[in-house]
Formats: sequence, C-alpha cells, structure tokens
Amino acid sequence: MNKIYIYMIIMALVTYLIRMLPITIFQKEIHNIYIKSFLYYVPYAVLGAMTFPAIFNSTTHFASSIAGCIVALYLAYKEKGLITVAVVACIVAYIIELFI
Repeated sequence: MNKIYIYMIIMALVTYLIRMLPITIFQKEIHNIYIKSFLYYVPYAVLGAMTFPAIFNSTTHFASSIAGCIVALYLAYKEKGLITVAVVACIVAYIIELFI
C-alpha cells in the first residue's frame, strides 16, 4: 500500500515540474516568431496525435471508424460547432456499426 503513495508523489512532482519549469526558465516574453509559431501549434499537434489513433480503435469495425472520421472532418471543414461535429460523427459511426 505504501508503493501507491510513492507513485502518487512521483506523479505529482513530475506534473508540477512540467508546468513549473517553463515559467521559471522563460521569464521574459518570447520575441522569436518561429518559436512563437511552434509553441502556438504544439497543442493542436499533440491533440491530433492522441485523437486519431483513438478514433480508429474506438469501434469494433474499422469501416464505422472511417465513416465517423470522414463525417467529422467534413463537418469541421464546414465550420460546424464542436458538439455538433462530435455528436453527428458518433451517430454515424453507431449507425454504420448497426448495419455491419
């Protein structure tokens, strides 16, 4: 039981360090446009890298995942809201899953 507390303390320290180090290292404003551009797009790249594998492994059939993803990409391209895109993509994937 003591190991779980050690793991929780290590996890808390790592999480804290990841958030604290950039604040202490970069105290001045970053003026380099390339670094600012890189830092601007990092959250989107990480979110995409985490989301796409989950999309294709979330259903029992690959076809329903592809259909949901295509619908989501189309609706996002048409600038629909996040909730609309997510709900419609889930419904499409569910309907395809029913027929396969």
